[in-house]
Amino acid sequence: MKQLSGTIRNLPESGIRKLQEAARYIPSAFRLETGEPSFKTPKHICDAAYQAMLDGVTKYTAVPGIKSVREAVADDFTSKLGCKVDYEQVVITGGAVMAIEATLRSICDPGDEVLVPDPSWPVYTMCVLGNHLVPKHYVMHQENGFEPTREELERCITPKTKAIMVNTPGNPTGGVFSRSTVEMIMELAVKYDLYVIADEIYDFLIYDGEHTSFYPLDKDGRVILISGASKKYAMTGWRIGYVIASKPIVALINQVMVMLIGNAVSFAQVATEAAIRGPQDFVSESMIEYRKRRDAAIALLQQANIPVVIPKGAFYIMLDISSCKMDSLDFALKLLEEEKVAVAPGGTFGKSAEKMVRISYGTPYDMLCEGVERMCNFINRHHAYDDQKH
Repeated sequence: MKQLSGTIRNLPESGIRKLQEAARYIPSAFRLETGEPSFKTPKHICDAAYQAMLDGVTKYTAVPGIKSVREAVADDFTSKLGCKVDYEQVVITGGAVMAIEATLRSICDPGDEVLVPDPSWPVYTMCVLGNHLVPKHYVMHQENGFEPTREELERCITPKTKAIMVNTPGNPTGGVFSRSTVEMIMELAVKYDLYVIADEIYDFLIYDGEHTSFYPLDKDGRVILISGASKKYAMTGWRIGYVIASKPIVALINQVMVMLIGNAVSFAQVATEAAIRGPQDFVSESMIEYRKRRDAAIALLQQANIPVVIPKGAFYIMLDISSCKMDSLDFALKLLEEEKVAVAPGGTFGKSAEKMVRISYGTPYDMLCEGVERMCNFINRHHAYDDQKH
């Protein structure tokens, strides 16, 4: 038989998925590797989906989504961005990954280069490669709060560069771009005529400083804002994402949506409208809990003298494991074997994070603290062992 797709076969394997699969065989494992909230979806959101199903909202919808849902998203972003977003600029997708995939297909042609952050969520690079595009990775150093510099970005830009992907607040870094960084990136986008794919799905989760969105700084329709309901409302399995973009880009995204899914799940869309229009107590309460978890995990890591960058947003911590003399995947697998703690290997997020691992404090408080304590013991034990050998 002829070979299957070389493009897909050669995509980088997700280290997160590898750890998830390994951890599934250890029922008592402390799961710090997965980036999703531990909370249940609020009842009023579930009730809205159930009622929609009873009412027969189980059919196809318009490709960009149900109008009232798009209006809810538009109103929400108009309020928090301080600039007008029209519902016709909104497309409801089957999750944020689909939003990114549809965006890349709409603005790029095979062979185009796309700037991708390093470290970053591995799906960015997978989507770029899967669409026969060329990823050019710009490094964000922890010494700079995981924010890119002008010099590093300009080093990566060539005449073939079509777009830059950005993520703030960041996964896996927890970094939050300053206003000056966002303005600098927008200046470069105009200078080099680049589209900006801005993944801002964690915009609600800021502990220090404030979130600066790329969208209000856009003067000519080059920013495509990616977001969704999954993190804010604990709806990861509902698979609802949003794209907010200029109408010409939205028109092409709608064409891509026809090929990918047709439309996002109808009753999940109704539930998303209930989430946006309904009470926001859950969001504020979860924010308090995330801060509590972050502070507890940081305190344990600092007490164990483990280098760590305190995250300003999202629900991730990156920590330095260079003292253990292992690469990040070996570290993660050995940690799971010895301490039953699953973490995400840093190498899956980019070459710059090969001596780091990511932990998620989407995990319940007690499990998080126990898992971090076990990891600290593991690091200090292997660090001590290496010192004795030398």
